[in-house]
Amino acid sequence: MKYIAYESMDAFFAAAAEKLHVYVPVDTAEGKSSYMLWKPGTAVSKALHTTRSAKDFFFPQTENLVEFKMNGKNIEIIDPRSEYEDFAVFGVKACDVKSFEILDSVYLTDPVDSYYKARREHGLIFSMTCARPSETCFCSAFGIDAAAPAGDVVFTDTGKGYCVEAGTEKGGKFLESLGGIFTETDASEREAAQAKVRAIVDKLPLGKIGTSAFGGGKTEALFDRPEWEELSEACIACGTCTFVCPTCQCYDIKDYDTGHGIKRFRCWDSCMYSDFTKMAHGNPRLTQKERFRQRFMHKLVYYPENNNGTFGCVGCGRCLASCPISMNIVKVMKKLTEGENND
Repeated sequence: MKYIAYESMDAFFAAAAEKLHVYVPVDTAEGKSSYMLWKPGTAVSKALHTTRSAKDFFFPQTENLVEFKMNGKNIEIIDPRSEYEDFAVFGVKACDVKSFEILDSVYLTDPVDSYYKARREHGLIFSMTCARPSETCFCSAFGIDAAAPAGDVVFTDTGKGYCVEAGTEKGGKFLESLGGIFTETDASEREAAQAKVRAIVDKLPLGKIGTSAFGGGKTEALFDRPEWEELSEACIACGTCTFVCPTCQCYDIKDYDTGHGIKRFRCWDSCMYSDFTKMAHGNPRLTQKERFRQRFMHKLVYYPENNNGTFGCVGCGRCLASCPISMNIVKVMKKLTEGENND
């Protein structure tokens, strides 16, 4: 098995950067972590999560779709896309890797979203085990193993360096192209590191939250529950939870008049907003309770009903850390299953 020590990671990044753009998590002045392009001297963040997930690289917050140039009655249609450059995202944790499967199920099924598809084809995921899972993590509730993330290239943190292995054929070819940067180690070192991570995850307070009350076929049982009124009362509909969520995929499409043409672009939207999916006759969800319920029913019932039982949440904990009124999916699940076993 391939191995690389912490002190040799700059050599890895330098070699990788000769072949593609490499983005790594970096600590910001605000005390948070965000992905930035690696260059010599870049200090890679040790934070568990970036504030926003790696979703941004494949489904950006804003994206130009098409432009129209008008000359009298003649309209020129312009595709603003240029050939995408190859890139890699380093340090993606198991929960965020799982989120790509959810996004793929939306954007890579017919009709395929060609913008998303192009980025997926040009991007490599360098995933990493969670050496220090947080109390806000609950990925294990959804069957995600923080110690064994998927990805094109998988890095297992041993405390002194990383065991490195290919997770896909594309990742294997990339590792082969790097030459002799790595040394060799026994697989037992990776297994020992994984065991430590799993031992931590087993002790996390939210990891065993029950999911049996949710999933496909639960709409009738949950939709009219009186708890929705109480749960939604404090929500200020800021949309923070949707913007930090790695699986939220809703967007709006707008046209912008530049004065010499029209730019059509899409931007992230939130089901928590009062104008979300607003049509000529108005909004189909008139109250905050209805919009609040829609968000969590989609994650916990509607999505799994249409996707072979896969939940629309990956337990990353970003909504727990970011919500200004401390409302989140865990509180919703616990409230709706009070009296059941939710250790």
